[in-house]
Amino acid sequence: MDWKQLKQTYPQDTGLPARANRLTALMRVRDCTQYDDIENPFSSEYNGAGEYIPLDQRRPSVRTNLCATVVDESASLVFGEMHWPSLIAEDPDVGAVMAALDRECALPAVMIEAVIAGSVGSSALLVEAVDRVPCVSMHDTRYLTPEWDATNTLVRVTECYKVKGADLSAQGWEVPAGDAQAVFWWRREWDKQECRVYVPTRAADGLPERVDTRRTTQHGLGFVPWVWMANMAQPGTVDGPCTFERAIDTVIECDYLLSQSGRGLKYSADPKLVIKAGAGDPAGADDDGGTTGGSASALTLPLDGDAKLLEINGDASGAMLNQYRELRAIVLEQIHGNRAHADKISAAQSGRAMEMMCQSLVWLADRLRLSYGEYGLLALYRMICRFSHALKGGIKIDGQDHVALDDAGLALQWPPYFPSTDPELLQLAQGLATAVASGFMSNETACSIYAAKVGTASPQDEWNRVLDELSDPVLIAKRQAAANAAKTDRKAAGSGRTETRQVTA
Repeated sequence: MDWKQLKQTYPQDTGLPARANRLTALMRVRDCTQYDDIENPFSSEYNGAGEYIPLDQRRPSVRTNLCATVVDESASLVFGEMHWPSLIAEDPDVGAVMAALDRECALPAVMIEAVIAGSVGSSALLVEAVDRVPCVSMHDTRYLTPEWDATNTLVRVTECYKVKGADLSAQGWEVPAGDAQAVFWWRREWDKQECRVYVPTRAADGLPERVDTRRTTQHGLGFVPWVWMANMAQPGTVDGPCTFERAIDTVIECDYLLSQSGRGLKYSADPKLVIKAGAGDPAGADDDGGTTGGSASALTLPLDGDAKLLEINGDASGAMLNQYRELRAIVLEQIHGNRAHADKISAAQSGRAMEMMCQSLVWLADRLRLSYGEYGLLALYRMICRFSHALKGGIKIDGQDHVALDDAGLALQWPPYFPSTDPELLQLAQGLATAVASGFMSNETACSIYAAKVGTASPQDEWNRVLDELSDPVLIAKRQAAANAAKTDRKAAGSGRTETRQVTA
């Protein structure tokens, strides 16, 4: 079975665009539920009528879930706890405000969810203000349709999907009692001035066209409050390439191969028993097909009877495992996964060594940082600044009001993928000190490089603290005293070596 054949087992909603059905199929692989619609378990070789069940009609008993593994690992490298970027801005207050926004809206968790959800092609963030407090939520893009103008500025987002009448009734819509299980279309649109909600209609009657003026809201922001992120694609693209789609066929082959291998090992542990009855046994009649049973069955045979086990050797299992290793390497190579084995690492590795071992995964994370960092998180920060201009009284974050935040100079500073070890930091510090002493580099540049390497939130703030310390007379005196003491120790050591040589001579 391949991916094309497996997709044919999924139900298709003809009322939705082909894009929605494609994303739904890919979401099954991402959520590890791609085989759930296959009814027969892998252990069932025959159905109730005694007919043989082909392998492609059985549900694999082993699921490698390599696609989901690579997606989770790449999302952790982009927005994990140790990989959250810091914000640089011309206005120093903006950075502190956005840091408070990160905590209040749980943006690290939201962005990790956006990277995982967007691995099928795209993800989107809806930004709302409730009592001037910003709220950010991630939405499924299957039922969203964006529209851009010639400058790649979002001008409209349409949400349209099917719901049951009972769900509409629970939300306050008037639904006839007999339509509780009927299917309705739900539709709403966002543009630069309002959010239009349409009156739901039956699925058979087509898309809703009548606007519900009572539920329609006029936000008057002057922009669409959505951040659209296409996976590994430039802004203005509806859906980017799926992170793992090219490897799905090979993953299916791995699942069935390991399932069949496990079935063979179980058969080797309990092979089929074939009994050949003797001439004096009533079971040995000409029209009898013989007797079969498990190896734990107790047997009583006549003198001319016989019993044998249909055994197989284990050579095929080793060949299957070797083939699986090759297939696994192909999958990870196709989707830029981590091919390093943790059990082969015998000692602690430096940050640079870990980065080289995970180079393919780092390359994937670099592309995702563009899609969800520069085009996603940074766009979200700029939108929050625009909210502070558009809302009367500004926005409220962490209990404080902020009006007219300046988005000039906003940029993300990413930490290293793997933290540096102490020997690496020492070597870097010595190299930077040599470069500064030789006149090849300024002190400010050296401070920025070192601060970024150790994971300082703001290298510029670190340089400002260094300047403050350099102008502090107390610290200057302490450093001069320490330098004089070190110079005295070196002279004493040199004198001691000279006297030792003289005495020896």
